[in-house]
Amino acid sequence: MQVRVVVDQPWDVKADVLAVPILGQPAFTGPLGELDKRAGGELASLTDFGEIRGKRFKSALAAPGEVKAGRLLAISAGEAAELDRETVVKVAASVERRLAGRAVHSLAIWLSPLADVLEGGAAAVAELMARGVVEGSYEPAAIYREGYADGPPTLDELILVAPGADIARLGEAAKRGRIIGEGANIARTLANRSSNDVSPEVLAEEAWSLAEKNDLWIDVIGPEKAIDMGMGLFMAVGRGSDNPPRMIVMRSGKAGEKDALGRHLAIVGKGVCFDSGGISIKPSDRMEEMKMDKTGAATVIAAAVTVAKLAPGTPLLVLAPAVENMPGSHSTRPGDVVKALNGKWVDITNTDAEGRLILADALTYAERLGATHLVDVATLTGAVSRALGELVTGAFGTPQSFVDEVFAAGAKAGERYWQLPLVEDYRADMESWYGDLVNFSRNNEGGLVKSALFISEFVTKPWVHLDIAGTGYFRKVTPFATRGSTGVAHATLVELALAGAKG
Repeated sequence: MQVRVVVDQPWDVKADVLAVPILGQPAFTGPLGELDKRAGGELASLTDFGEIRGKRFKSALAAPGEVKAGRLLAISAGEAAELDRETVVKVAASVERRLAGRAVHSLAIWLSPLADVLEGGAAAVAELMARGVVEGSYEPAAIYREGYADGPPTLDELILVAPGADIARLGEAAKRGRIIGEGANIARTLANRSSNDVSPEVLAEEAWSLAEKNDLWIDVIGPEKAIDMGMGLFMAVGRGSDNPPRMIVMRSGKAGEKDALGRHLAIVGKGVCFDSGGISIKPSDRMEEMKMDKTGAATVIAAAVTVAKLAPGTPLLVLAPAVENMPGSHSTRPGDVVKALNGKWVDITNTDAEGRLILADALTYAERLGATHLVDVATLTGAVSRALGELVTGAFGTPQSFVDEVFAAGAKAGERYWQLPLVEDYRADMESWYGDLVNFSRNNEGGLVKSALFISEFVTKPWVHLDIAGTGYFRKVTPFATRGSTGVAHATLVELALAGAKG
């Protein structure tokens, strides 16, 4: 898709569709009034009819009148006072998805209504709109169904309409947004692919291919080497499947190299390619969704690719421990006591609390490779979705200064996080009779907090844990996204890494 910025008035732009963002209850004065006049009063008529409302992402198609576009698409962005970066991305995605099944090859979006309100102006809106259209174009049904034609249109051209703007500046911003959106879609495809398609070995092969294409260093550690290195927790999960585990390690920049902020940042993603629960087997209801348990790994792999495209050589370390958690004759049993890479003994009381085990060894290894700051991303607990739902990611971390850095990256990315406390008093519930700690407390009140406390036992550097079990994938269609993987946290990790880009 070509992205082009024009400084013409919106009514003079030729495209199959012109999208018109509406804030609040529209007053048809100024440029919006002129657009409506040239459209024969169609927008005002639809407003009076109740078709154009203040509810966010509500949209309506209209005849163009004398406007040069083939159709008008009015879409509500909510109230002006509530406009934020997240909303802009979702407005653009909603526009793209509203056109599903239509013969649309060129789409124009008028930026000015939002650029006049959003902090950062036209450049910020151009970036977020381009990203939103790319993310809105994603359709997982096309992964396996050749010739699938019911999804959003495949655009030849996206035209960003910004009268009086700096074309070069907005063009660069839009390019950045497009690349971030494409990266999110890489993560979504890896996450959405089925477990009989993507085993740990296949995930490693995909990572290797992406690394080669984007000049990233990569190493893949198999089970024999993992055992020799002492990755007992990683192998405790991975040994139960006929598909052997892989510890995927990727790097941009030199080994141990610090970025412009003095960090050697590591991002670590949970890669459980299928999670049956192991011996502590899950109920059958929705077990098919457990192919999505590799979403964290897909996210960090894609983030590495995106950073490499936007700022090649930016120091960044990526680890994706990839396993299948299956019951079998070689599976870890509840009550097994296993030695972690950092030397701690873990009493595995529940094999379905496996994500924290593989993250523990991966985080320890990241520190051995020189990481000074760490972020892990994982579909870790059902409790986070019950607490925060599908639109807010739960976060833990220490020290607060690094948590604030991650949240600042999230704000720039237009992604929502909520910090939860690491309650030290709960550690007493995690004591083991035989080891240093259990992986799952029998008293699981506060289990969401205890999952983060467990991981904290395996980090000694500034660290943030992002639990995306609620936000990582949608079970229902929304105006701005299909079912399946959402790509959440990808943009946050990219912004966090690029904050330390040199030059």
